[in-house]
Amino acid sequence: MLLLKRLIRSGVPVLALMAALLGAGSALAALGQPTPWQMGFQQSAAPTMDDITWFHNFVLWIIIAITVFVLALLLIVIVKFNANANPTPSRTTHNTLLEVAWTVIPVVILVVIAVPSFRILFTQLNIPPADLTIKATGNQWNWTYTYPDDKIEFTSIMLNDADRAKMNPVPPRLLGVDNPVVVPINKVVRVQVIGSDVIHAFAVPSFGVKMDAIPGRLNETWFKATREGVYYGQCSELCGKDHAFMPIEVRVVNEQAYAAWLADAKKKFALDNGAPATAVAAKQ
Repeated sequence: MLLLKRLIRSGVPVLALMAALLGAGSALAALGQPTPWQMGFQQSAAPTMDDITWFHNFVLWIIIAITVFVLALLLIVIVKFNANANPTPSRTTHNTLLEVAWTVIPVVILVVIAVPSFRILFTQLNIPPADLTIKATGNQWNWTYTYPDDKIEFTSIMLNDADRAKMNPVPPRLLGVDNPVVVPINKVVRVQVIGSDVIHAFAVPSFGVKMDAIPGRLNETWFKATREGVYYGQCSELCGKDHAFMPIEVRVVNEQAYAAWLADAKKKFALDNGAPATAVAAKQ
């Protein structure tokens, strides 16, 4: 606050300062993970998240316009219709045109918002033909991932600080895991989500993905990663005392790297068809 006052006194325009702060916040948004002083969404790495970001910005401008309009009306009322400026108030009780306007205009605004909203919802829920299927099972408190077509399964557990320190580069605290999900770039990944004990939620912000993991119910979502990198998410449902310690790590790689990882994963995480899935996960 003191810094802001000094900047104002020095002649720095407030609006320019706010624009600079907003721009800096957007610039600080890293790929695939949250960053200090970040404002806004994480950088998008999937078409669905591109749509969500666009819709957010679109609605934000509508909100700003409505806020400015209401503020202007309030200022007009304060200045023009106070007791000193208008000692004899009008006794008008109805204005047909005004009443029609304040009914029709909000309806039009809601329709303008609803049309792209429904389109984005349809895109999120209408899963295209998948190149890869992954089943994510939420446990207290980790994730078990199954690649049913490749018959592999592994459990992904958050790294502690000692294990993180041994890695290069060091993954972010509370987000790095021992066995990340690996997917190829520019491929449609269908994610089947379920809970093994309580309700969890599978969420990766950069992909625009968030789906509840409910015991006894198989939900589905999808994403198509368009940029290579490491992307982090977390369980987004209050699932117990270690809710904050069951992160999600997704590595997006090229097809050659994915083929190499898959060959190694088939040796390490081969699914034993004769054992229950939870038992196989516990062995890893």
